[in-house]
Amino acid sequence: MPAPRQLFVTTALPYANGKFHIGHIMEYIQADIWVRFQRMQGHTVHFVGADDAHGAPIMIAAEKAGKTPQQFVAEIAAGRKEYLDGFHIRFDNWHSTDSPENTELAQQIYRDLKANGLISSKTIEQFFDPEKNMFLPDRFIKGECPNCHAKDQYGDNCEVCSKVYSPTDLINPYSALSGATPVLKSSEHFFFKLSDPRCLEFLNRWTTSGAVQPEVLNKISEWLRPDEHGKTAMGDWDISRDAPYFGIEIPDAPGKYFYVWLDAPVGYLASLKNYLGKIGVDYDAFIADPAVEQVHFIGKDIITFHTLFWPAMLHFSGRKVPNKVFVHGFLTVNNGEKMSKSRGTGLDPLKYLSLGMNPEWLRYYLAAKLNGRNEDIDFNPEDFMARVNSDLIGKYVNIASRAVKFVPEGKLLATPANAKAVELVAQVRALYEAREYGKALREIMAFADEVNLRFDGAAPWKLVKEGKTAEAAEVCSECLEAFKVMTACLKPVLPALAAEAEKFLNCAALDWANAATPLGAGHAVSKYEHLMQRVDPKLLDALFEPPAAPEPEKLTPGGEDIAPTITIDDFAKIDLRIAKIVACEAVEGSTKLLRLTLDVGEGKTRNVFSGIASAYQPQDLVGKLTVMVANLAPRKMKFGLSEGMVLAASHADEQARPGIHVLNPWPGAEPGMRVR
Repeated sequence: MPAPRQLFVTTALPYANGKFHIGHIMEYIQADIWVRFQRMQGHTVHFVGADDAHGAPIMIAAEKAGKTPQQFVAEIAAGRKEYLDGFHIRFDNWHSTDSPENTELAQQIYRDLKANGLISSKTIEQFFDPEKNMFLPDRFIKGECPNCHAKDQYGDNCEVCSKVYSPTDLINPYSALSGATPVLKSSEHFFFKLSDPRCLEFLNRWTTSGAVQPEVLNKISEWLRPDEHGKTAMGDWDISRDAPYFGIEIPDAPGKYFYVWLDAPVGYLASLKNYLGKIGVDYDAFIADPAVEQVHFIGKDIITFHTLFWPAMLHFSGRKVPNKVFVHGFLTVNNGEKMSKSRGTGLDPLKYLSLGMNPEWLRYYLAAKLNGRNEDIDFNPEDFMARVNSDLIGKYVNIASRAVKFVPEGKLLATPANAKAVELVAQVRALYEAREYGKALREIMAFADEVNLRFDGAAPWKLVKEGKTAEAAEVCSECLEAFKVMTACLKPVLPALAAEAEKFLNCAALDWANAATPLGAGHAVSKYEHLMQRVDPKLLDALFEPPAAPEPEKLTPGGEDIAPTITIDDFAKIDLRIAKIVACEAVEGSTKLLRLTLDVGEGKTRNVFSGIASAYQPQDLVGKLTVMVANLAPRKMKFGLSEGMVLAASHADEQARPGIHVLNPWPGAEPGMRVR
């Protein structure tokens, strides 16, 4: 027998500025299943988590709430247990990055990187809010996109055209905190030299070692692959921020703090150290042991931090690097629809629990969708109900409830060896190890189908009527032995249901060593008690019922406030012209856009994309006059170049007041006329 493994397992640290959402719960369930599976094999697993408690957003949110940052994050942390316990997610330790352990470890890692020649400093220019008297993080600077000229875009990338840029590239930037125009101010910043050849050589070696999934490797290789000039996209990483900042101070640099993404992953080690101290295990010896495996479960939105920055930080500070970084996709609802509470497409974990819905329904459904790849999964309410009711009730639980009726006094008879049960256990173990949960559950349910066919084919109720009681008891004993095997296989996913099934089976706690071992002749099972209820469709209706709209505080025309006052000079900058729609067609690959060919009296036509496909058929618009913004900068889109904007009216609440209305001038207007 191989020696038991020593595993240190984490999930991504949630930012401590809000409650858990369903994406957090999905990730924690995925990791919890894997941890429970490993423990059933006799391996030692330390499963730890923590709140990511630092950074400017938390500092600002705390200030708005009239609290200290410490008070603010403590209140958030106090609400975590309800979620974790509710969905049977059993971390060994839940800690915080705002802790003595994290401060000590982060500062020491920095010192070790500096001693290794991988920390540099240089003076940079940053936007500074003169009213708040602070440097502004990129996400707290807004302005006009330098590429497509969309308004109110963040300082790091445009949400309209997806262009990535620096805050200093924004047109007419302003502070999202005070509204003030930021000024450029110089400051010394510290950098982790990721562009150093040593880092690039190590990262190329580590990322191709099997530590990440192939599809993740393809993504991060874009950062490491040299171009025709031999340069990579990997630049040095700015790891410092200026006071005021809620975080960990940089040693020997007064007024300087670690950027939150430097100390956040160190929180994994800090939580482990805190936990090992509680149970009397030497942290330094444990983490230095080459036999210890370090495993991280994360979402695809934080790949670069965990597969480039984090392993390089660890390696060049003289520490172990992760053995595996398991990346999963996002969770959507109803065939890829983005979650929205206001539209009733959000899945609120606490609401799920408050409705009395069984947490193991959700654990099973998510597991049935999850695999070992970085792929999005979808929550479909109808599919959820069908899978739970069919698989867990109709197939698995049904075996125990039917078979026990024909075993006198619950005492099992001798049954033939079941090679398929042994094979099932081996298959399921391999699939759990690879995080192919969906495949594992399909194998278990295929086995359940065979058992149910065996039961139905034998028809024990008929055998009893014919006086063949022993034969009926033998068949049903065989089915109950199979039920035990399935219980063991489902245990990582359904720990509470498995515990109740073990009580019914009157057996020792199931693991992989005894999963396929028969209970044996003469073993008495307990009286059967109902194990699980079916999903009631009314519960799903209640779960996805949109919240009641709040009473409006004031009447707002069209559902939104009138924009701030402008001058006539501001209005004169917008060149509105009458345009004739000379052609119109649907855009292949888009359900929202129409492609309009417009005559604006220039002696040529313009191509404009407009999101009005839900309201108009293309043929109905041809020949009509409308109004367009003629001096809007051309915008390069996925489907082509858009050379202006057609004006249309709609209500702010498109769900409650649907409808899009393209402006149509009165007869007599001609293409090219200016609207004044």
